[in-house]
Amino acid sequence: MTSTDVSTAAEDSGPVGYAAARLSFLQQETRPGPPRRKALSDLTDDWLNGLFTAAAGPPRGVALVAVGGYGRGELSPRSDLDLLLLHDGSAPAADIARLADRVWYPVWDLGLDLDHSVRTLTEARRAAADDLKVQLGLLDARHLAGDLGTTAALRTTVLADWRNQAPERLPHLRELCEERAERAGELQYLLEPDLKEARGGLRDATALRAVAASWLADAPRKGLDDARRRLLDVRDALHLTTGRSTDRLALQEQDQVAAALGLLDADTLLRQVYEAARTLSYAADVTWREVARVLRSRAVRPRLRAMLPGRPPVDRSPLAEGVVEQDGEVGLARAARPERDPVLPLRAAAAAAQAGLPLSLHAVRRLAATTRPLATPWPAEARDQFVTLLGAGRSAVPVWEALEAEGLISRLLPDWERVRCRPQRNAVHTWTVDRHLVETAARAASLTRRVSRPDLLLVAALLHDIGKGWPGDHSVAGETITRDVAGRLGFDRHDTATLATLVRHHLLLVETATRRDLDDPATVRSVADAVGSQATLELLHALTEADALATGPAAWSAWRDSLVTDLVGRVGAVLAGEEPTEPAAPVPTAEQERLAVEAYRTGGPVLALRARAEAPTRDGADTGQEPLGVELGIALPVRPAQGARESYAVGVLPAVAGVLALHRLTVRTAELSGVRLPCGLDGEPRPAPAVAADDRAGVLLLNWRVAAEYGSLPQPARLRADLVRILDGSLDIRARLAERDAAYPRRRGITAPPPRVRVAPAASRHATVIEVRAQDAPGLLHRIGQALEGGTVHVRSAHVSTLGANAVDAFYVTDAAGRPLGEAEGARVAKEVEEALRG
Repeated sequence: MTSTDVSTAAEDSGPVGYAAARLSFLQQETRPGPPRRKALSDLTDDWLNGLFTAAAGPPRGVALVAVGGYGRGELSPRSDLDLLLLHDGSAPAADIARLADRVWYPVWDLGLDLDHSVRTLTEARRAAADDLKVQLGLLDARHLAGDLGTTAALRTTVLADWRNQAPERLPHLRELCEERAERAGELQYLLEPDLKEARGGLRDATALRAVAASWLADAPRKGLDDARRRLLDVRDALHLTTGRSTDRLALQEQDQVAAALGLLDADTLLRQVYEAARTLSYAADVTWREVARVLRSRAVRPRLRAMLPGRPPVDRSPLAEGVVEQDGEVGLARAARPERDPVLPLRAAAAAAQAGLPLSLHAVRRLAATTRPLATPWPAEARDQFVTLLGAGRSAVPVWEALEAEGLISRLLPDWERVRCRPQRNAVHTWTVDRHLVETAARAASLTRRVSRPDLLLVAALLHDIGKGWPGDHSVAGETITRDVAGRLGFDRHDTATLATLVRHHLLLVETATRRDLDDPATVRSVADAVGSQATLELLHALTEADALATGPAAWSAWRDSLVTDLVGRVGAVLAGEEPTEPAAPVPTAEQERLAVEAYRTGGPVLALRARAEAPTRDGADTGQEPLGVELGIALPVRPAQGARESYAVGVLPAVAGVLALHRLTVRTAELSGVRLPCGLDGEPRPAPAVAADDRAGVLLLNWRVAAEYGSLPQPARLRADLVRILDGSLDIRARLAERDAAYPRRRGITAPPPRVRVAPAASRHATVIEVRAQDAPGLLHRIGQALEGGTVHVRSAHVSTLGANAVDAFYVTDAAGRPLGEAEGARVAKEVEEALRG
């Protein structure tokens, strides 16, 4: 059925016919696009025109007007209808009210959302003057039925008012856009974006149209219409997929929306959405900058005219060869010849970033259109300017975006195209892959004083995740790509090898520090062998911090910083020629001694909660990192005191983890150690050097760092009471956790990948390391502990790391005799843990 057939059916059958025709039209297997939106708008126009015309004796001077999105003809399947009944005030109010009812009620009867108003021309102008959103809607007014002259008068008057008031109203519109962006976020980086409200979304497209209508400034036109059309297509598919009027592209809907648009998968969909949003965001930045320039010029010009006869001079300050500052932007000098100077784009970008100024749109487009490609390898000046651009820090980000918007980045670095706008489906990541790389370089710029080769740090920061555009391990792929890019940039063989090592091992320090036993000589030696030199270690340390800070709040903390710094110190000592030594028996702290003695005396568990303050940064600056949290110390007698019924040695890890899960405490670290408490001459127990956690002659110490999921921390007495009940078997923790989970309905969300459990090869000479990667969830550590206990192994230590929704935990386990497990035994235990987590 064609759109003409649908319209005819609607006209013949009235409201019922419109409903049937609309349903039939929406069920047609045609992809969303401008023709489909226009056909739906035409169908609705015809129906509303029929309703208006069928009203008994419609008075003259009355018109039915579509405004807002409907006025623009952008009617999505579940869009509301924005209608204005406009009249000249000559008809009796009762007649106007009766006519409005004859139009509004059929719309409501069909269950369509309706945003309606009844106004005279004067009232419409007054409403627009009072409410900027009303004025924006009226700018898109479109005649539907009735007196065409009345609608024409509205359009003419509203547009004239808008142009006259633009100098006062545009700054207010910009404030509204900024407030909305603060509230809804940036569309080009969100995993569940709001296509309308987020920055770079459809609201911004409407704002740009309003600016253009003011004649005060105009948006860059290149790609703007395509970007807006793409977002509208996605919204149409989203409406059809969900059957709801929604603008939020939720995770669980993305595969279906992608299929409706004929796209490969949800990642392809998000990438297209991000590209459209980036085009709109860049256009908005340029447009609002131009609005500010025009308004500033208007304010200054009258004073200049009064002071100087003729045309006021243009202030152009040189910044670099062929680069000048003019009116708050960086442009090209009159004598610049981009077609003869292939380094000019990098020189202009570096100058702009160092000056903290934006690149003018005209300059970037001229550079993109006329500059010749750089020779391979790059000349030394090009490499120096590139490093200078990266070293500018935060001010380099908007300059980089300007170059990217005109395709200059992909021309300089062809491998960039594979990571451009690539989503990262991990809640710990704030940015897309490409923006994360730029953010990492910006973070690294503040750390350049800590390294002897700042240029290598900045380039490694920009390239460390470049392998994410290729299949397989991105670090391995990135190493290969980095060697190619470094050679193209003109780095020598030694520097190229260093950059490749940094990219290959950019996760080595943080993963080792948080998931391995730093007291194990094998751990330190393996890192030293991978790094190879003190200079590379120094660079890798700074890169690790910059990478984590640029990832998101959950990726870096004072705790992780302290662990990485500790590891770097140990590795540095080995690289300096010192041999890693076997760890000495740890000496219990005074607090641990107190807990151990009390546990030995009472024959039961003893708990203590202690807040940890945030550790100061090296430079004293506030990084916004997460606090160290709260330390939970637990001591349990391994050999029962006289009169106690049984030992608490078995099941301690799952028991404590279960208690913490029951009280909604998130575990960040978990350490297990043992202390022997021999009796002294006075008969009082005294702590002796620590022993293995499975030694049944002393006290087991557990040191946890925890945080409440929400609300305040529970009282230690409550934790202890539940722990005792779990250990003596009177509290079924698994049943309690299951009961609690059943009380809360599960929300639909992404399908998490299955857990993976493996034996980490050559990770320790003293224990077998079982590494668990799984979706973080309440009770996960409890389930892992139970599975390990069922595998008849002893846990020496547990290193728990949670990044967003992902848990990556490492457990150092031994057999009953305290020896590492055999290869077959380790594989068996890993398989049993994985099966337990999948079940």
